[in-house]
Amino acid sequence: MARRNRYQLADTAQQVVGGFLLAGPFVVTEEVWMLASEMTRWHAVATAVLVAVIGYGALYQADDDRDPDTEAEVVGLPVRFLSLLGVAFGSVAVLALLLNAPASFLGAESTATQVATTLKVVSVGAIFSVVGAATADSIF
Repeated sequence: MARRNRYQLADTAQQVVGGFLLAGPFVVTEEVWMLASEMTRWHAVATAVLVAVIGYGALYQADDDRDPDTEAEVVGLPVRFLSLLGVAFGSVAVLALLLNAPASFLGAESTATQVATTLKVVSVGAIFSVVGAATADSIF
């Protein structure tokens, strides 16, 4: 059976399932929020870059059937990869907001601190979410 290589909306749906599956436990874990509160901006940026590296590697280095040069692009980046990053970061952010996690874990902090820490939590949770999203995209 030939495997389809073109990006389709169904690929994003698969990524969403995998991304949310692995994002959940990190949004509701106090240790992750404590860790994020101690991270600097540099740590958050480095973590976000790690998410991109893991995602790209999982999509294009671990799967010999997929070639980023043959996929549709936006600003030089494959649409599938951009979708993966959106799902990885977005699933963590959506869960954090839906579950009111910033208020639960950072209730006494200022709004600016809550926002900054939540963004750091998103970068940490996305490490795991991107693995689930890329795996779901590759398997299905």
